[in-house]
This record gives sequence, structure tokens and C-alpha cells, in this order.
Amino acid sequence: MTIKDKSSQNALLDATRSRADFSGHGNALGAAGFREISFNPDNSEFLKEPGQNISISPGPEGFESILIGVEWDNVAAEKAGFFGKLLKKATRKGVDLDLGCLYELENGERGSIQAFGEKFGQFDGAPYIALSGDERTGDAEGMDESIRVNGQYWSKIKRMLIYIYIYEGAPNWKEINPHLIIDVPGENDLVVTLGAHDDSLALCAVGGLEHVRGGIRLTNYTEYFPGHPEMDRAFGYGLDWDDGYKT
Repeated sequence: MTIKDKSSQNALLDATRSRADFSGHGNALGAAGFREISFNPDNSEFLKEPGQNISISPGPEGFESILIGVEWDNVAAEKAGFFGKLLKKATRKGVDLDLGCLYELENGERGSIQAFGEKFGQFDGAPYIALSGDERTGDAEGMDESIRVNGQYWSKIKRMLIYIYIYEGAPNWKEINPHLIIDVPGENDLVVTLGAHDDSLALCAVGGLEHVRGGIRLTNYTEYFPGHPEMDRAFGYGLDWDDGYKT
């Protein structure tokens, strides 16, 4: 593995330009539940700052199934009322944090995987990327909502942009402390943490996976956007977006 640092591009500024203009990302290269450490920090590689990246080479048999998930802390809130304050009681407020990705295949096909519109993808057929489901409560243990990538077809995938979106509740990125975890069999877990926070925006492009000479290059982006179209324009996927909601 190799880790490198580079300065982060100002993709949010570029996102305000027309749909035909991209920031350069495009040619470069609720998720889990209540915090339960499902990885060993001592055997993990951490990407803590925007622009930091790490590369993994495939083994003799290529890659197996690649698991991408998010874990975060629910927010503690004091109970209202005199007695609640007196007894300093607190409850956990569930955070509906969604995990999704934009993808581009080597044949030029592009799309999204997300709970909105029930775009769950498929594992055994194109795009070889599948979302496990939509875990809304934020109280389940482990990575109950995750993205699985069929490593046998990694050569057919050009790039992926992994993002998280606070669907319900005011953004408070520092307090919920999300971690993006990439589990590649035979390798240390790769953990992307948010090196910066913007509580005025509910959508964060956390990291990108790029197919490079048969291997995987993971980059920490940590860039925030007001919505999916702005993020798309910044990274150059060129998808059409409509307002959506969960059923």
C-alpha cells in the first residue's frame, strides 16, 4: 500500500458553474447504525485529510467481494422539561444517514446507487455494485446498510464516488462522526474520516475508488454540497436528477 497527500480541489466552487463545466474530478480519477466498532483500528489504514489517497494491488486471483459501509454516532439530546434537566436524562436521536455512490463503468455507462428511487443496483450483473438496503433507525449494530462491489468484475468498473447524505435531521457532521470503511479481503480495512465539517450542507462526497492498472486507488475527498446535482457536476458524471423521496 502507498499513501500520498495532495491539496484538495475546490469542487464546491466549480459546482456553481454550468452543467457542461466540471472541476476536473470527473477525469481524475443510511449506511450503518449506532456506533459499533466493526474494524480493528490497529489493523486499519486511515485517510484523515482531504486529498490523501492509498493504493491496493490485486492478489493472484484478483479481488473478492469489496464491502463499503459507514458507521456513525447517534446524537445525544437532553429530555425536555424540568425533571429531565434535573436528572440530566438524555435520549439518543436516530440519524437517518444514507449511503450511496455514483459510478462509471469502463464501457462508459454511468449511474447511481442509492435508496432514493430504489436504485439498489445488482451484484452479479452490471454495474456489479449493490446497496444492501435502507437502514433508517440508526440503532442497528454494525454495517446494516452497505455497498457491495463484485471484485471479480472490478476490471469493468472505472470509478466510484461514495457519498453520505443526512436525509432526516439537521446536519451536525462533527457530532455524528461518520467513518467510511472499505473492507477488502486480505487487506487492512481502509477507513476514511471527515477531516473537515460543514454543517450548512447535508451531502458529503466522502471518497472515490478508481480502477488503476487493475488495482484500487482510494482518495479522501470530504467535500460538501447542497444537493446531488451540484456534486455530480463537480465530479463530472453527467446524470439527470429529479426530486425524490423515500417510500
